[in-house]
Amino acid sequence: MPRYKLTIEYDGTPFSGWQIQENGTTVQGALEAAVKAICGEDVRVHGAGRTDAGVHALGQVAHCDIAKHFVPGRFRDGLNAHLRPHPIGVLSADVVPDDFEARFSARKRHYLYRITNHRANLALNIGRTWRVPRALDAEAMHAAAKRLLGKHDFTTFRDTECQAKSPEKTLDQLDVTREGDEVRIVTSARSFLHSQVRSMVGSLVWVGEGRWSADDLAAALAARNRAACGPVAPPEGLYLVRVDY
Repeated sequence: MPRYKLTIEYDGTPFSGWQIQENGTTVQGALEAAVKAICGEDVRVHGAGRTDAGVHALGQVAHCDIAKHFVPGRFRDGLNAHLRPHPIGVLSADVVPDDFEARFSARKRHYLYRITNHRANLALNIGRTWRVPRALDAEAMHAAAKRLLGKHDFTTFRDTECQAKSPEKTLDQLDVTREGDEVRIVTSARSFLHSQVRSMVGSLVWVGEGRWSADDLAAALAARNRAACGPVAPPEGLYLVRVDY
């Protein structure tokens, strides 16, 4: 039975997240329905990351096992045909070894968070970015972000419903840059806690607004207490960009 690796992009706006739920449309559910429409099988599609409601993906990765053999390109095209009108695109479908696991074989995950830093209402980027009207000091945010790099107990930046066995994670990258009115936050790690990226982003925005210093951010991390976290950034600015294997 061949195993297929799928690389997927999607607009998370209309979905209740990646993971199948009893109520609500999900990315996983839409993909599994498309697979069944092609091959008649009830197949579980396993994702590399369980993105929350409203979070987007440029390079989500998933795998599934199906009895029927397909030319990979035809499998990709068939999935895309049955996924319409959902805003989901299967970029590639490749046969991989049986021991490949989209989630557990991943070596690093890369996320982007987009902030539009101007006072005007959003027009073209509604649902794609977080509008922060107050001026942000991106350089101060970038300098403070370095205090979160490395291996730490990230309890402060962990959702209370996170199911990870340990709050310890190793953050490999957390960079803040500005391009015109857009502030972009790029972060990479082998894995993240539930809501960790959005929690870090919200706290960094407090630094950018001058409410917190880099020392305040470091103190919040050291507190290992969810109550010490700044605001949690909304989901619409977050993108799963790539998964490395």
